Amino acid sequence: MPEQPFVPLPGSERTPIGQAESAGDLDTSARIEVTLVTRRRASLPPDLVTGREVLSRDELAARHGTDPADADLIRTVLARHGLEVTSVDPGRRQVTVAGTIAALAETFGASLRLVRSPHATAGPAGAQHRYREGGLRVPAELDGIVLAVLGLDDRPQAQPHFRHAQPTPPGAAAGAAASYTPVQLAELYQFPAGKDGTGETIAIIELGGGFGPADLGSYFAGLGITVPSVTAVGVDGAANQPGQDPSGADGEVLLDIEVAGAVAPGARQVVYFAPNSDRGFVDALTTAIHASPTPTVVSISWGQSENSWTGQARSALDQAIADAAALGVTVCVAAGDNGSSDGASDGKDHTDFPASSPHALACGGTSLRADPAAGTITSEAVWNDGPGGGATGGGLSDSFGVPSWQAAAGVGTRPDGGTGRGVPDVAGNADPATGYQVLIDGKQTVVGGTSAVAPLWAALICRLAQATGTRFGLLQPLLYAGVSAGTAATGFRDITTGSNGSYAAGPGWDACTGLGSPDGTALPGVLST
Repeated sequence: MPEQPFVPLPGSERTPIGQAESAGDLDTSARIEVTLVTRRRASLPPDLVTGREVLSRDELAARHGTDPADADLIRTVLARHGLEVTSVDPGRRQVTVAGTIAALAETFGASLRLVRSPHATAGPAGAQHRYREGGLRVPAELDGIVLAVLGLDDRPQAQPHFRHAQPTPPGAAAGAAASYTPVQLAELYQFPAGKDGTGETIAIIELGGGFGPADLGSYFAGLGITVPSVTAVGVDGAANQPGQDPSGADGEVLLDIEVAGAVAPGARQVVYFAPNSDRGFVDALTTAIHASPTPTVVSISWGQSENSWTGQARSALDQAIADAAALGVTVCVAAGDNGSSDGASDGKDHTDFPASSPHALACGGTSLRADPAAGTITSEAVWNDGPGGGATGGGLSDSFGVPSWQAAAGVGTRPDGGTGRGVPDVAGNADPATGYQVLIDGKQTVVGGTSAVAPLWAALICRLAQATGTRFGLLQPLLYAGVSAGTAATGFRDITTGSNGSYAAGPGWDACTGLGSPDGTALPGVLST
């Protein structure tokens, strides 16, 4: 057989991990699967993303999914290389391909090794994973048809954005810190009364951990709430595995479920568990978005700085969130817990992705002081507990330009003079010192972080959808309508004090708390226009 020509795959470049160490020989005869993301058969019109029209899953697949001819060509070409197409999902624009590591590496031009590297989710021993550097290639016949090849390198891609409350320092004034149940926070923010999310579905994305019925039963009984419907779905071989990491991923999973369930107990929850890799993240999100019934909202509390992603993975996730908007699904994403640097070690500012996707509702964090008994808020400022303590993420994207709906909000420029999509869009209580009372693996605890804000907003959106009888999709065109620089937005509590590092809060939109925290009495009117 003559040698097949290849072409580079744009956006597939992987930068080296400085602390990656050999973990032994990689078994190249092992059989694995990877996900290919294909081009659309026709581009997705911007007004389908930003407008009020909602497509069905079948309509999206037929108009803007994978062309059957492209899928057939992929199957034919890859078969020549000893690879098997095991599934095709036109709506998700994904083709699953199986083969030996050796055959996959040869076809896509990857030099793979088995390494161990540090990661926030891996503990002191680090994470063992397949590893590559540089770019990939595809057979020339698939140039422009295959846009991403995900899963060859399966390094941990994201981290959860939650933080446990720290013990009160000796000598601190009594009452210096407070914590709240999610029910109390919904009341303080005046979420629509008499609505509990009945008839709506919340999809939650998790890249580790798990939940058990005992925790949910105990937690919701303590709140006097019937346990909501919560179903686990495994993606790419992952599963709901509670008790494996009580101080880590379990905390994220239970925080998400308990916040969403306490605020919108009538909503059905579906929790998608996937491996913590770029492939796992993309596959979990697309599985959730294209599920039946179509969810009202997706809550994501995982992410990492934009520069830690390959261009192909960023694009695949961003376009999946655009598909969600066309299907009428709102995607709420935590903005990160490491201030304006987003925890990067290069001394520069970064926004967290996928919160920085212009198709995601980016959720930042505040520090809230309130009297739940009286239902009154005393003060609310940017969450920033200083070095090591955590602070809300926020800033201007390096990867995405300023969206049209954000153009008048006064996004400004980065310290380096550039500009981009402003993060976050909205905010809510996130300071662990004023955090959320939850139950994790049998232990009552208080947790904060922007991880809590994403399910809080997801639950709010379910209550608003129930109240208005509509699906919202991309909320920002409505939330930013009529907004001008330095002017408070209708539907929000404007947060004007505090900073997250390089960015300070002020009147109107800012790169710490976005438009502000929710004013639940005014938001229904904003969203019904």
